[in-house]
Amino acid sequence: MIPALGLLAGIVIGIVLKPDVPIWLQPYLPIAVIAALDAVFGAVRAVLDGIFDDKVFVVSFLSNVVVAAFIVYLGDQLGVGSQLSTGVIVVLGVRIFSNVAAIRRHLFSA
Repeated sequence: MIPALGLLAGIVIGIVLKPDVPIWLQPYLPIAVIAALDAVFGAVRAVLDGIFDDKVFVVSFLSNVVVAAFIVYLGDQLGVGSQLSTGVIVVLGVRIFSNVAAIRRHLFSA
């Protein structure tokens, strides 16, 4: 429940403060958000399965964001940034939907 509350608090803070994102950071922000969402949905699934560990969540959250940003950076340096960004989004999107499906099955027994 804590990860979901943290996500909700982050969304509210972002809407209220409306921070400006520097131009150099703009290509990495969507990827970082998707990577963070993957970690949050994984944490919610772990809570429902009764195996949540806060240390694992923090490491997963940070490593997902750093690795995803590094892949996009590497793609930019190689001139194929959009293709690698798409690959990262597809992989993390599949994981997000898998976690959401598991959450749905757990909550609704369906």
